[in-house]
Amino acid sequence: MFPSATVKNLLSMIVLTIGSWAASSVLAVEPTPDKQVDTDSAISRQVTQIDKMISEVWDAYQLTPAKPATDSEWCRRVYLDVLGRIPTADEAREFAADTSNTKKQTLVETLLYDDDYTEEFARNWTTVWTNLLIGRTGGNDNRSMINREGMQKFLRDSFARNKPYDQFAHQLISATGTTAPGDENFNGATNFLIDKVNQEEASLATSETTKIFLGLQVQCTQCHNHPFNDWKQQKYWEMNAFFRQARAVGQGMQSGMGTVATLTDRDFAGENGNNFDEAEVYYELRNGLVAVAYPVFVDGTEISRSGYVKETNRRNELADLVVKSPYFSKSIVNRMWAHFLGYGFTSPADDLGPHNVPTHPALLDYLGQEFSSNEHNLRQLISWIVLSKPYGLSSRQNKSNSADDPLLGEPPKFSHFYLRQMQAEQLYESLLATTEGVQRTGSYEQQERIKNDWLQQFNTAFGTDEGGEATSFNGTIPQVLMMFNGDMIKAATTTAKGGLINTIIRSPMSDSQKVETLFWKGLGRKPKTAELKLAQSLVNSNGGNFAEGLRDMWWVILNTNEFIFIH
Repeated sequence: MFPSATVKNLLSMIVLTIGSWAASSVLAVEPTPDKQVDTDSAISRQVTQIDKMISEVWDAYQLTPAKPATDSEWCRRVYLDVLGRIPTADEAREFAADTSNTKKQTLVETLLYDDDYTEEFARNWTTVWTNLLIGRTGGNDNRSMINREGMQKFLRDSFARNKPYDQFAHQLISATGTTAPGDENFNGATNFLIDKVNQEEASLATSETTKIFLGLQVQCTQCHNHPFNDWKQQKYWEMNAFFRQARAVGQGMQSGMGTVATLTDRDFAGENGNNFDEAEVYYELRNGLVAVAYPVFVDGTEISRSGYVKETNRRNELADLVVKSPYFSKSIVNRMWAHFLGYGFTSPADDLGPHNVPTHPALLDYLGQEFSSNEHNLRQLISWIVLSKPYGLSSRQNKSNSADDPLLGEPPKFSHFYLRQMQAEQLYESLLATTEGVQRTGSYEQQERIKNDWLQQFNTAFGTDEGGEATSFNGTIPQVLMMFNGDMIKAATTTAKGGLINTIIRSPMSDSQKVETLFWKGLGRKPKTAELKLAQSLVNSNGGNFAEGLRDMWWVILNTNEFIFIH
């Protein structure tokens, strides 16, 4: 359903009214935020320390932070970042109506620990980590040994049980077994490395493991010494040697299981083929000479050179060293900070090398130490970040902090919340949450397949040495067409029986209450007076047909910046 000419004209007007900050990050007048309360008594010492250390940077740069976000804005971003969807109308109303001093802490605790949200929490973080570990297209290619459902099952179980992050990482790095659920030797963690260990002397296994779990991009030294620090080519191949016992063997397609493959560790005789006691790796220097490397961790820790698995399981040794490294906790803190605040303390967030100085080194060190001291509890780390002052700021800049814009090349100071567009997965889940036109059906696996099929319209694997992918989601033509006239939008805006619009029309609410319901569902707030007038204009443009007018209003809401952006 493409909108009528009248709706197009009204859309241009409403975009200026709804979510107008997405078009311009600096406004002369800010809306009055919801009443702020003193919640210091309920704030953890970690949150207090975050606020203190961030404020010190503001003071050093003479920045006045933005005003606090409204309750509705904060609530919406927490749902999007923690659960991967916007709040339902009932959830948004309930939070807005809560007048307690600790409403934010209560909501965060509910989303993180209440049984009613465990499945959604696990679903969202399974999506985030599936994309990180195997990519949006991982397991979709018939040539791949990855079993996507197997990867998701491991992740879903891990996040539902709040598995400590050190155990989680150790299992992924050292995993052996088969990739597919249903197989007697199934271990879903094997799907992380199954496609990586056999490629080009385990180059992808080396670079991805080090980057994801240590925040160190050693692939820069694969062929030459690092151009910006003193890392040598030797460092890469010493890390690479940890993976030379690993083997991936495909077993083809099996009925009901999808792809089944096995990841195992076998004795490694060194690259000369007959030296199990000192199993070496050879690599070529830029001058053409050949050098030798044995397994040595990035901090210089050496392990036995034996290639016999029973004597030295190199991947197990590597996993032990990774989770004990100071880079381990700092890398996940940096990654999680970037997830919630839009930018990490380094750019990119998975590059903590000595050449890339963090914007807030003391805060990064502090949070890394606190995360380790608190048993690598990811949910606690999330709570510290979302209850911190920088996360709770408005996205509207002021004259003092207008230069705090990473898009202009400035290191982030976090003096206001940085606007960012929803990820495709967040948009999909939000459309499900807002409408009754598309219902979840079938098992978890079936639902994920439907979502995966929908996401593929935006994703392309282009096969770089680092497993790169391209997405056409962020504001490009495929996304625009999907939002204007895609199947989910058609289902969301239908007036047919069973759909959202039909359900609202048939309710005993007044016309203004019906319009207000759409705003709560799509934007998590009440409409303004001007927006109610525009809604009436839409109704009048359809000859007084309220159902058609309401449908047009809903279509407009779903296509506004305020709906599509995290703000």
